[in-house]
Amino acid sequence: MGNVRGRLGMVGEDSLPLEYGIFSYCDLTGFVSVATLKFRRLKFHSQNSFSATIVVDSLSNRPLTNSRMAAVRTSGAVVLPSVLFCDFAHLADEIARLEEAGAQALHLDVMDGIFVPNITYGMPIVAAVRSCTKLPIDVHLMIADPAKYIDQFRDAGADSMTIHLEAVPEPRPVLDRIRKLGADAGLAINPPTPVAHVVPHLASCDMVLVMSVMPGFGGQSFQPIALEKLRYLRNLPAASHLLLEVDGGVNHDTIGSCAEAGATLFVAGSAVFKQPDYRQAIADLENRALAGAQNASK
Repeated sequence: MGNVRGRLGMVGEDSLPLEYGIFSYCDLTGFVSVATLKFRRLKFHSQNSFSATIVVDSLSNRPLTNSRMAAVRTSGAVVLPSVLFCDFAHLADEIARLEEAGAQALHLDVMDGIFVPNITYGMPIVAAVRSCTKLPIDVHLMIADPAKYIDQFRDAGADSMTIHLEAVPEPRPVLDRIRKLGADAGLAINPPTPVAHVVPHLASCDMVLVMSVMPGFGGQSFQPIALEKLRYLRNLPAASHLLLEVDGGVNHDTIGSCAEAGATLFVAGSAVFKQPDYRQAIADLENRALAGAQNASK
C-alpha cells in the first residue's frame, strides 16, 4: 500500500468503478506506470490530476517505470530501427536522420561473444546514442550474466533492458532490479524455447521479446514459430499488460503477420537502414503493421 499523486494518463475501462481500473499515471518524479490498481480515497483535483492510496497492484506491486516508454505503450505500432545496422562512422548523423524520419524509439543489440558468438558494443555506445537523442532506447542484452551489468547500462541511458530467459537460471531478480532502476524490463526467448517457459515470470516483465531468428547471426530467415508464440501471449490473461516485441527478419513481407499475431514493437535492421529513404521505410513498415493489427481485430 502506498500514496500516489500524479496525472492520470488513461483509464483502460470506462465501465469500471473509479476505485478500480487500468491506469497510466505519472508521479511527481516523472516516472510512469501502467497497471491495474485498486485505490482508496481516490480524489480528482482536475480533469486529469488525482491523488489516492494504492491498495492493490494486480501486476505485483511493481515500481514505477520509465517515462520515455509511456509513448511507446500508447502507439499502435512502433518500428524500432536496430542501430547495429547504422553507419557508426557517422553515428550522430544517423540518429538525427532516424529522428527526422519519425522513429519513435531505437533498439540497441548488445552481444558479448559468450551467450552469442558475435561481439557488438557495450555501455559507451549506449551512452553515445543517449547523448544524441531523447528517444527511448531499448537495449537487448544478448549476454551471459546480465545482472552484473544492468546498473551500468541504465546509467548509460537505457530506458528498457531485455534479458534472455536462456541466459539466467532465475530471471525474476534481474527483471525486478531493472524495474527498480527505473527502466522497463523485458524477457526474450529464442525460437527453440517453448513460450510456456516465460509464463511464470510475466508478473516481473513489462515486455516479452519473441525472437524470430537465433540471436547473434545475420542473414537468417524469419521463423514462423514466432507467430505462434505471439498469438499465445496475446491471448493470455496474465500477459495483458505486456508489450510484445519481435526481432529477426522483420521486413515488409513479415511485419503484417507479426502485428496480426499480437506484436506492437518491431525491431527492423536492413528493412530501414538498407533503404534510401528512412522516412518512407519506417512509414511503410508501420502502415503494414497497423493493417495487420486491423486484420486481427476483424
